[in-house]
Amino acid sequence: MSVAVPAGIEQALRSLRSAARSLRRMSAEEKRTILVTLADAIVHASAPIIEANAADLSALPPEASPAFRDRLRLDERRVEAAVEGMRQAANLPDPVGEVVESRVLANGLRITRVRAPLGVILLIFESRPNVILEAFSLAFKSGNAIALRGGSESKQTSHAIYGVMRETLSRCGVNEAPFYGIDTYDRALVEAVLARNDLIDIVVPRGGARLIEFVERTARMPIIKNDRGLCHTYVDDEADLAMAVAIVANAKIQRPGVCNALETVLVHRAIAETFLPALHAATAPAKLAWHCDPASARILAGRAGVQAAAPEDWDTEYLDLVMNCRVVSDLEEALAHIERHGSKHSEAIVTGSEARARRFQDEVDAAAVYWNASTRFTDGFELGLGGELGISTQKLHVRGPVGLRELTTPRWIIDGEGQIR
Repeated sequence: MSVAVPAGIEQALRSLRSAARSLRRMSAEEKRTILVTLADAIVHASAPIIEANAADLSALPPEASPAFRDRLRLDERRVEAAVEGMRQAANLPDPVGEVVESRVLANGLRITRVRAPLGVILLIFESRPNVILEAFSLAFKSGNAIALRGGSESKQTSHAIYGVMRETLSRCGVNEAPFYGIDTYDRALVEAVLARNDLIDIVVPRGGARLIEFVERTARMPIIKNDRGLCHTYVDDEADLAMAVAIVANAKIQRPGVCNALETVLVHRAIAETFLPALHAATAPAKLAWHCDPASARILAGRAGVQAAAPEDWDTEYLDLVMNCRVVSDLEEALAHIERHGSKHSEAIVTGSEARARRFQDEVDAAAVYWNASTRFTDGFELGLGGELGISTQKLHVRGPVGLRELTTPRWIIDGEGQIR
């Protein structure tokens, strides 16, 4: 028997529909001013927010992985980054009302396609409480109301952030709150909300494979899917090897617990004997675990952390200090491996050959494809979008970072002078 949405939560979600209507009347300058004010308020409240986050971290079980703790952690630098993202979103052009195309038909009808908000968005996220500020800023600036449901592991941090948001919006004269933080962590409630397409227009799951599979099975409304980030880098035999070491090391160890981190490195056999020992040395301080195919295992024999890869490893998103390694004979074999095992998120090639780079970019089926750069740049803030609601790996409506423009959709405005059909 399905669980009903509790009356109080249903009313809060219905209020978002009214708030979304009010947002459609708000000017770009009003939205910009409110977001800047909120960014300033978060700066002033950073100490209690970080204190609440410390309480969440201390409540984690001892077996929680370092990567999981890293995703949950908020410090001054991360609060500053979140605030900078809010300000960036505030100052970006408002996509609402943007004219996509306009023309006059032979019958005199003037038709215009303009961007409009999606409506009420439900974001379900895990671990990372800074997502609250990122998601709200993008939703608000693009004219959408948003319901946010984080994991229980970040409940004290979320509570602190929501309090600052409510107080600031009220002070700015926003009478209908354009967000609602769901602080009930019962999975059955989420299932009940996902069945209510009268309350929610779009759902965005931002988390692990189990969360995404659950939403896919349950949701009665459209999904913007942020699937696994099983990212690869192929190091070609025409690569600058020092550059390649720096790129692969950054993509894997700079922050391994995020979706744009590298999971598999593919290395051309002609340079493997030189490149792999250099990469191992560069990543050794991080105590990286290597899951190697026979060829790379032979080259790295006796070095710390090296073990044979199991068949399932090539399809595993570790989100941790673990990396797959395979030696390939050429670009074609690298492309075939990525086609079979990639998650359509982010892929990279390191090479001095533009012809090979362009072939790689043309043939790889992924939302972001890099030449001589780390996959860690697949991020709305890094790409100048003011953050993102996630990295979409689907192909309809939006692909890649979900920024302001991606939270709108074109609709038709038709002006006539009495035409009938």
